[in-house]
Formats: sequence, C-alpha cells, structure tokens
Amino acid sequence: MDSLTKEQKDEHAVSFAILALYDGGAEITSEQIFALLEATGNTEVEKYYPTIFANFLSSPEKIIELITTPGGSGGGGGGDGGAAGGEEEEEEKEEEKEEEEEMDLGGGMDMFGGGGEDY
Repeated sequence: MDSLTKEQKDEHAVSFAILALYDGGAEITSEQIFALLEATGNTEVEKYYPTIFANFLSSPEKIIELITTPGGSGGGGGGDGGAAGGEEEEEEKEEEKEEEEEMDLGGGMDMFGGGGEDY
C-alpha cells in the first residue's frame, strides 16, 4: 500500500467500506460510508469520495454487477452467451468467403477495366 497515491488509498478505503456495508446488508449511503471510515481510522479520506461512490453504488444490483463483471463495466455489448456466439462466428466466416469470391476478378482485368491493351 506504500506505493499507492493518496487518491488511490482514498478510493480503496471507500471501496472496502462499501463492500463491508454490502456484505453486512446495510444501506449504502455517504453517511454510512463516513461512519465506517471513521470507525476504521480512515479519517483523512477526501470528503467527496464517499458521496461519489454512494451515488454510483447505491443499489446492491450495481455492486453485484461490478463484482461479477471482470474489468469493470465499461465497454457495453459484451458476450451474449454460448450457442449464439458460435452461430455468429459461422455467419462471419460465410460472409468472408463470399467477399473473397466477389473479389476474384479472374486475372483478366486490370485496375481500369481494360483487357491489357496499351494506350
């Protein structure tokens, strides 16, 4: 923890407080976070962190989503599931094959559509 900046330490302290409140079944509010931070001796945490975190993580569903989603919640539209993914891959392969077939010009045409004649 010595290599962390003050901001990172503050964020960690607030995050751990929220997890403790969630695990204990308590309501997650900035007041509850402040109380837990004071009870654990984390009195130097910037006052805006508990408010920001409480506003974002006010419902247990949001906390569960963050815990169960690796890498955070940024990047919307992730994987749909097992069977559907395989079908999509097959469709993509078929589209690629079709594109390759369309691109085959038979070798008789040049860039300008001529048959190899000089101007």
